[in-house]
Order: sequence, then C-alpha cells, then structure tokens
Amino acid sequence: MRVVVTGAAGFIGSHLAGALAVAGHDVLAVDARSRGASPANIAELARAGIPVTECDLVTGDLAPLADADVVLHLAGRPGVRTSFGAGAPDAHRDNVTATARLLDACAARRPRFVLASSSSVYGDAGRPCTEDDRIDPRSPYARSKSDAEALAQRAAADGLPVVVLRYFSVYGPRQRPDMAFHRFIEAALDGTPAPLYGDGGQSRSFTFVGDVVDATVRAARTPLPPGTVLNVGHPVTVRLRDALDLIGTLLGTPPPTVPKDRAPGDVTRTWAGTDRATGLLGWTATTGLEEGLTRQIAWHRARRRG
Repeated sequence: MRVVVTGAAGFIGSHLAGALAVAGHDVLAVDARSRGASPANIAELARAGIPVTECDLVTGDLAPLADADVVLHLAGRPGVRTSFGAGAPDAHRDNVTATARLLDACAARRPRFVLASSSSVYGDAGRPCTEDDRIDPRSPYARSKSDAEALAQRAAADGLPVVVLRYFSVYGPRQRPDMAFHRFIEAALDGTPAPLYGDGGQSRSFTFVGDVVDATVRAARTPLPPGTVLNVGHPVTVRLRDALDLIGTLLGTPPPTVPKDRAPGDVTRTWAGTDRATGLLGWTATTGLEEGLTRQIAWHRARRRG
C-alpha cells in the first residue's frame, strides 16, 4: 500500500510514518520546515530510512501526493491558545486552505483520505461525546478544524472516500514542547516552573500516541462509508491536577508551576465516546495514563542523555 502522510515530521505524524514503514508499506512522508516541521523528528525518520519530502500544502505542487492508495492528512497548525488574535489567519491557512487544496488534488484519483481533526470541535463535554453530537467550537483553532471537516464532508458527498478522526489530547514520546505534559515533565526535571493555566481542574481524555497511531492505521485499512467520523480518545477523563500528581510520583518530585489565568478557548472537560470506533475498527485505547506517562518520561530522559 502506498501511503502519503502529511505532517510526517510532527509529533503524531512521525510515529505514524514509522509504524507504516515497519509494517512494509511504501510511505511518502511530507512536511515543510517553513511551517514548523521538527528537525529532531526529521532526523528520527531519516534514521528509520524514511526521507521527508518538503512541501507547503498551500503553495506547493500536490499532484504527487494524490498518486497514492491512502492519504493520511495530519499536517496543520496546532494550538487553541495561540490561535486567537494574530494566530487566527495562520490557523485558517494551515488547517482550512491546505486541506481544501489537498482534497481538490485527490478528487480525480480518489485515494482513501483520512483527515486528522480534534476533540476541540465539541466544546465542553458533560458526558462522553458521540460523533453525532452538535459541535461547539470555541476558538479559532477549533473553528478551523470544524471548517476542515465540512470540506471533507463535501468531498465525501462527491465520492471521495473520506474518514474524519477526532483526536483527543494526545501525549507520549516526541510530544511538542508547547504541550502540557512536555512542559510539566521538563519543569520537574529542570526545577524550573512551567505555566499552569487555570486551577488544574480541567479534565481531558488523555490518549497515548501509540493508541492514536493504531486507530489511524486501522482507519486507513478499513473500508468505511465516505464521511464517517470517529472519535479517537481514551474513554476515561482525568483532571489535569491529578495528571500532575502522577507525573510528580513517577519522577519523585512534583512539577513546579506558575499559576496563570485560564487560557481563552480552554474547555472544562473533553470526554471521548468511542463505541463507533470500537464497532467499525475494532479499536479501543488500551494504554493507561500511568503507563503512557512512564514511557513519555523515559523519552525525556533519553533525550537529555543525547
């Protein structure tokens, strides 16, 4: 199977490209240094024998990307907090315009197309969210993801076999430096405080990156009705302050923090209902938070040893 992975030098994308290559698939890894591709992840992919093709999805030639059996579209502009104000046009460019161009490029050959979306489209969750729930995006980032989903659904109506995966709070080795667990683990290891936005009472369906890769590979291999939407998240929701306590226990020292006002667009709870993914893909998240954080901490320590 020839597979294109956009955002292949990102946190999730680098794990996904590596897993596909190990499974024997022909992987075209695509990313753009100018859009923030991680040099460390590019080097990691190179060590695995996977070169990264440079391409800005907004300005580049996308025809070679459409010549595939499956396109896994993970490229985009992450971050709720940074999408407000001056960050809003960047979120729209990299999440909406780029997706529109890639969908258009795939319209003729019609490869299976998997779009990585986000749990942020739901807004606050008072119960496990299901894919048929009304969405309530509360940040420019969340709106850009819901807009990209709308583009994907229009393409599905035109016959492109599109699947939308809504990822929930992914963590693990290679997590981006701006993400919460990365910041808190580094703070504990350095003894330097990291910002804590809000009171720590926010709850999340923290999902280990290996489980997310498993779900994405299954979605790439499984024939599904065009336009299918699937939640990819751990069904247990955990308070951030409890996750901080666990990090402290695993490291033997609590992460020092500096209190900050709650970030704009930050929801109180995300909560993944995953019955549909279980039914259609045979998938459920199997990595508990303690195991996943143990593996992420081991990566941080190994990274420091060089």
